[in-house]
Amino acid sequence: MTIENFRKKNTAKLAVLIDPDKHTNQTLQLLIGLSLNAKVDFFFVGGSLLSNDTFEQTVESLKQQHQIPVVIFPGNNYQLSSKADALLMLSLISGRNAEYLIGQQVVAAPYIKQMKLKTISTGYILIDGGRTTTTSYITQTIPIPNDKPDIAVATALAGEMLGMQLIYLEAGSGALTTVSPKLVHAVKQQVQVPVIVGGGIKTPEAADALCRAGADVLVVGNVLEKSPELLMEISLAVHSANRV
Repeated sequence: MTIENFRKKNTAKLAVLIDPDKHTNQTLQLLIGLSLNAKVDFFFVGGSLLSNDTFEQTVESLKQQHQIPVVIFPGNNYQLSSKADALLMLSLISGRNAEYLIGQQVVAAPYIKQMKLKTISTGYILIDGGRTTTTSYITQTIPIPNDKPDIAVATALAGEMLGMQLIYLEAGSGALTTVSPKLVHAVKQQVQVPVIVGGGIKTPEAADALCRAGADVLVVGNVLEKSPELLMEISLAVHSANRV
């Protein structure tokens, strides 16, 4: 898998985020079936608190049943699997906690090399979604205000200049509001690398607005735990949106 998997001119892509701690085998199978019908582009697997055993089992289950790429979206350095197609090598560039800028990555790097796991360097930027999220709490990171696109742009540019291959704008799981389309548009206008947007996406209308603002990949997860039937509607919105 390469960076080009995340970029296709004038067409946005959809990733379903799976937190193994929140799924039984039954609910996972249901979500896989819905994702296949909705023509989902990626499965992202990760969470903030889960164990390695649960994580490995989920990746294996996903890889056994379909051809959709499985991408690790790690919450800590234990969330690794050689069976995944790629790993988003996240660096929390919007924060100032060295543990999540580089510390966790240093611990994980030898294991990633041993696994021969494809890595994609990703500048991870937390945006205020209206509530304190698990990621913000654990990393002790203050999110960038949603109405301060200039700060988000400067942070994204710094990440790109440092060699990041992707920029990930994250409002957080269960966010009350999405990253604002205005902020997404501002970032997209300034960086050349693909932009991923996640957190708080609960409706097809919100998905459409973010894709039209320039998001290359949208990530949905929390809303599907309560309303899995929304996946088809969100997928149609993402794949048909007229992007900038």
